Amino acid sequence: MAMGYACPVCEIPQQDAEHLAHHLAFTAMLHGDSHETWLDEHTPGWETAEPVSLGEEIAEDVAEAEYKQVFEDTSQSHNHAHEGDADHPGRPFDGATPPSQESRPASNRGVSAETSAVLEEARELTRQMLADDEADGEDETEAGAAESDADSSDDHA
Repeated sequence: MAMGYACPVCEIPQQDAEHLAHHLAFTAMLHGDSHETWLDEHTPGWETAEPVSLGEEIAEDVAEAEYKQVFEDTSQSHNHAHEGDADHPGRPFDGATPPSQESRPASNRGVSAETSAVLEEARELTRQMLADDEADGEDETEAGAAESDADSSDDHA
C-alpha cells in the first residue's frame, strides 16, 4: 500500500502533494475545465506559484489516501538518466556519428530494410543541410567583413 493524494477533480492518484500540484496545474493550463476552476477557488494565484508551495497549499484541502497501486508516472523517484540524455546534447548528432540502433526509440527498432534506408537517407540529408547552413553563415560573415572594408576605403577616397 502506498499513501498519496487523489485529484479532487478527477480522482487520479498522485504520489505526493507536489505531483498533485503538477497534475492540477498542467491539466488546468492545457484544458482549463474543472481543474482550473478548482485551483481558482482553492488556491488563488496558482498560476505563478512554485510546485512545492502550491502542493503544500493544495494538501491542506485534500485528504491523503491509501492506494494499492502506485502508477509509473507517480513512482517514488525520478533520479535516473534517460537513454541519450548526455550522449547527444545540442543539435542532432553535433556532427558526430548518429546514435546506435540500440539507443534509438523502440518505435524505430525492427523496421524494414526499406524504412531503415529511408531513415538513413533522411539523416544524411539533415547532416548536409546543417553543414550547408553553417557554411552559408560563414560566407555571410566573410561577405559582411568585405563590404565593411570596401565602405571604409570609399570613405578615404
